[in-house]
Amino acid sequence: MDAIKIVLAGQPNVGKSMLINAMSGSNSLKVGNFSGVTVEKSELCFEHHCHMFEMVDLPGTYSIRGFSQDEQVAHDYLLNEKYDVIINVLDSTHLQRNLLLTLELLKLNKKMVLALNMADEAKKEGLKIDVKQLEAIIGVPVILVSANTKEGVEELLERIHDIADREHRDNSNIIYSNPVEEEILALSNFFDERDFKLRDLSSREMAIRILFEDKDLYRELHEKPIMIELQPRIVASLEHIYTHHDSKNITDIKASEYIAIARGIRMETVKCERAKGQKTLTKKIDDILLNKVLGIPIFLFFMWALFQLTFELGAVPMDWIDAGFGAFGEIVGSIIPHEGTRSLIVDGIIAGVGAVVMFLPNIIILYIGLALLETTGYMSRVAFMLDGFFHKFGLHGKSFIPLVTGFGCTVPAYMSTRTLKSEKDRLITLFILGFMSCGAKLPVYVLFAGAFFGPEEAGNILFIIYIAGAMLGLVMAKILRIFVFKGEDEPFVMEMPKYRMPSLALIWHTVYSKAMGYLKKAGTFILAASILIWFASAYPKQPLLGAEYETKIEQASGDEVKISTLQNELKLKELEASYLGQLGKVSEPFFAPLGFDWKMAVALETGLAAKEVVVSTLGVLYAVGDDVDEGSASLIRELKANVSFASAMAFIVFVMIYLPCLAASMVFAKEAGGYRYLFYLFIFTTTVAWVLSFITYRILV
Repeated sequence: MDAIKIVLAGQPNVGKSMLINAMSGSNSLKVGNFSGVTVEKSELCFEHHCHMFEMVDLPGTYSIRGFSQDEQVAHDYLLNEKYDVIINVLDSTHLQRNLLLTLELLKLNKKMVLALNMADEAKKEGLKIDVKQLEAIIGVPVILVSANTKEGVEELLERIHDIADREHRDNSNIIYSNPVEEEILALSNFFDERDFKLRDLSSREMAIRILFEDKDLYRELHEKPIMIELQPRIVASLEHIYTHHDSKNITDIKASEYIAIARGIRMETVKCERAKGQKTLTKKIDDILLNKVLGIPIFLFFMWALFQLTFELGAVPMDWIDAGFGAFGEIVGSIIPHEGTRSLIVDGIIAGVGAVVMFLPNIIILYIGLALLETTGYMSRVAFMLDGFFHKFGLHGKSFIPLVTGFGCTVPAYMSTRTLKSEKDRLITLFILGFMSCGAKLPVYVLFAGAFFGPEEAGNILFIIYIAGAMLGLVMAKILRIFVFKGEDEPFVMEMPKYRMPSLALIWHTVYSKAMGYLKKAGTFILAASILIWFASAYPKQPLLGAEYETKIEQASGDEVKISTLQNELKLKELEASYLGQLGKVSEPFFAPLGFDWKMAVALETGLAAKEVVVSTLGVLYAVGDDVDEGSASLIRELKANVSFASAMAFIVFVMIYLPCLAASMVFAKEAGGYRYLFYLFIFTTTVAWVLSFITYRILV
């Protein structure tokens, strides 16, 4: 007869001993002491379905990492003794507090079942526990039991058989806060790349234990050669976590993480059908901000106000930066005699990078706003509030953070999907992130909104564009879930911290890192793209055409208006004959049904490298010069004269949907798992953009 050794672990006064009696049908427990200590232990053996159950009741403990004798005994036994299954006994009426021990036990990577004891008392108190949801989140079987009434006891015994007989798998959906998850991912990737194994621990579990300074694991790693490479990575990871938690006490940080997770699990799985006790300040605020009727409108108002501030406050420094780069280009150009080199540096590099840096104030303001919402604890609650809404579209609340980040820049948004554990959920989120209009699309929207709606309505139109893109992304997520990434979306739980005053140090850290990442993009991908676009627009040279117009310009000596017109005509004809113009002519039939001419087609194609250059490309193409921005009166005038309202709206729709910039595309390929996914994204976004732009044009024409 096979024996199954079972360990019962739980906090004090959860009814472990009574549950053992109910399971065995006996009141006779063998009582003794653990080896070497005076701590009492209880043991019992009984037969069930051809298996001998050998049960050991560990002393009640609030933590297996504590310093009391009981806690040390539980720690040593759970880590060093051999057993088959852990029964974690919890008090159903105090689930949140009891889950703190559960989170520690999960880290042991052992077979486990949760026994929610005192189910009868929970029912009397009006508590309704969603066992299936709790089971999906924790990743282990969960049984509602009552040692008093014997409810669920037989089911618990049956589940022990099932667990003992099958291979153990980590199905936990426990997610820590974003900074901790980022460092867990970095360390686990480090272990995976080096194929480093230790005992039966997964790379994720090793990473978690390292970050929470597990002394036992550190002792094992101390003599390993990998520790030489690992040490600086640990230091960097901990510094990142310290910054976000405003503390260097890892014990306090771990406790804070566990409390937040336990609170989140309770909110996801427990409903109280009867009011109980006085409301806390957090509860009072939540009653307003998470209200079923007012919650989402309040969130939309906050986002609308954030966008208004972004556009209004960012306008002034944008003009300064634009003027600064223009002056810098003129100075550099004046000291470079060779025309080709001057054009490359001034028109290609300086103008291209300047077009990106010009929007840095908008990005900074947007990220300050997002950081304020995040550090106060509001963003986590929005994710929780939108969880049910997102489920309808095949997503869950955890996807909310990357989607909101996408309004600032798609590159960090793609990277933030790493916190999503489910591969399908992560891929769906990656595929729809492009529908969240990033800051790089902002100048295009401002240009067309100002040209076709007027500056007084531009702010509201921009808000509508952003919200429309987000809603379209959710619809696409549902379509992807139904037809491509089939299957149920996994449940999740995330931290639900208390409201707190924002930390200036944390906001500075967040905004600084995002801004530097944006500038790094300007110095790498955008620089390369600008040089490529410059070359495609400047070659092949047209010497005969240039000579012809030089003669005309000389003849118009003294007439500045005519000279300017002739210079712009020359630029247009040279561009039309360039590689870029030839590409536009070739692709014009593809865009013609959308109401786009070859000039608009070229602007979209240059936007594949960087959305920021779409406006300057339009300036060149419509013969008003490339020294324009979204507020240029001459460009607005030319657009209104040459582009219909229907074509303009279709153009906005296409820009809103099609493939993100080169930098974001490269990051997408890395995060999704290969360039084949980038090809799928190109086909997906181009098809959706073309179809919806066609519909928009045909409705408005």
